[in-house]
Amino acid sequence: MTTILRKYTHQPLPGDVLSGDRIEAVLREALDAGQGVLPLGPNWVPRSFLQPGRRLKLHPDDYYALGLFRGGIDERWFASTTEADNEGRMDDEGLSYVVYGGKRFTLRDAVAVMGATIVGALIWEKYKRWPVYSKFFDNMGPIPHHLHHNWEQAAKVGREGKPESYYFPPQINAIGDNFPYTFFGLEPGTTRAQVRRCLEAWNEGDNGILDLAKAYRLKPGTGWLVGPCILHAPGSLVTYEPQWGSDVFGMYQSLVEGRPVPWSLLVKDIPQDHQQDLDFLVDQIDFPANLDPEFKDHHYLEPVAVADTASEGWDDSWVTYGSVDGKQLFSSRELTVNPGVKLTLKDGAASGAVVMQGRGQIGTLPLECPAMIRFGEMTRDEVFITAQAASEGVEVTSCGDVPLVLLRYFGPDAHADMPQVGAHKK
Repeated sequence: MTTILRKYTHQPLPGDVLSGDRIEAVLREALDAGQGVLPLGPNWVPRSFLQPGRRLKLHPDDYYALGLFRGGIDERWFASTTEADNEGRMDDEGLSYVVYGGKRFTLRDAVAVMGATIVGALIWEKYKRWPVYSKFFDNMGPIPHHLHHNWEQAAKVGREGKPESYYFPPQINAIGDNFPYTFFGLEPGTTRAQVRRCLEAWNEGDNGILDLAKAYRLKPGTGWLVGPCILHAPGSLVTYEPQWGSDVFGMYQSLVEGRPVPWSLLVKDIPQDHQQDLDFLVDQIDFPANLDPEFKDHHYLEPVAVADTASEGWDDSWVTYGSVDGKQLFSSRELTVNPGVKLTLKDGAASGAVVMQGRGQIGTLPLECPAMIRFGEMTRDEVFITAQAASEGVEVTSCGDVPLVLLRYFGPDAHADMPQVGAHKK
């Protein structure tokens, strides 16, 4: 009998999978060999309700490698210890793997084995894990107008809240696909009753939630900071998205580009007894934050240089930054190193890094931006810079004919000097 369904239970990266007490010896060897920098394999995630934008450098034949029933691959997650909350998911979906010496194990397991060495003493003592992750999401069109719940709301279903940030890397945004605009929040003056009527009209087709919102044109090389309970319908630029380590969301738009959004995606992180309670669903929205007449001033980001190092042949700039409810939860920087330049990178905090352009070396590990990636193939474009390596300093060299560009993101309370939203105007 022939089956037409191809179903993976685990990510098909190279190397024997290790678990439990088999990890520590290989992890220590990998840390020594990489001078505290760990090589990570690509971590692909599909979304069944979206259409891939096909700019993730994945081979054209592989966007549906997990099967049409799973949906197309439109996300790549970086240095993730967070599981993707997808129906029919692989057992390790969303989890990044350290790949070394013909062996592999999840970054989550590596953190569990050598917590403070990997993520830093402060993060380990407070969270006992790497509590953040980042991703590329890449869609042909817009995502439904949705929100991510706050900690109090998410705790009702045993989860955590999810603030997030966006940066639109120029290197992978040569084209904007179908709708490079993002709706944020609600127009000032919008009432709870108007939003409730949109939910009442869910099964009538387009429920009209975007009639109550405002769109902003997206520009490569800029970004946004978005707290929980704020409605947003991300546009079609490829987005680098540092965020809290949670996959909670609720979709408030019933129809996107003619594709129905199931009610289940609105209520998947709502207590069972409130999943038909329209007033409860409306109350998930932070109305003061959504109705802010100066929304752009309070959320829009442009790069801010860490220091004036252009004369030394390199630049390090904040690309996502700022506090959420007064807390420093995540941030990211873009490092650009001119050809032939070598520097010692010191951050004082762990980070997950991905190569956006060029080739070079970090510690002893080669770095190279791939042109095309097969599903299940190992690359040389992603690493985790452990807290120990970041504190001691790790050497970065640009070896190609074009500048080496690295995006790296950080966890909570990583910086004493992180700028706030609006710093680009100063």
